[in-house]
Amino acid sequence: PLSPSGAQTTQILVEPPWRPAVLWDRVTLTCQGSGTAGATTWYKDGRRWGQQGRDRLNVTESGTYTCERDGTGLSPPVIVSEEQLVLQVPARALLEGEMLTLRCRY
Repeated sequence: PLSPSGAQTTQILVEPPWRPAVLWDRVTLTCQGSGTAGATTWYKDGRRWGQQGRDRLNVTESGTYTCERDGTGLSPPVIVSEEQLVLQVPARALLEGEMLTLRCRY
């Protein structure tokens, strides 16, 4: 991914690809960026979390997750909640006028 300035940035890919991400969906996060492969650091609620160095993280607790890769910096946060009722939207950029699928889940 490119930032507006054209520099490479770190992003988190959410699977399944819906937001908000909910714990009962068995969420997997993948840290993406052009930084050194295998040099990923994960953070949950601002603290180091999980097995460092792995690009993928299977989420087992709710919280706010970010990742960092050498060379491309810290990703925007992804929130994984424990809510029982959620209205979800696709976890991707949407364009004006594009059809949008919403899903209400309980």
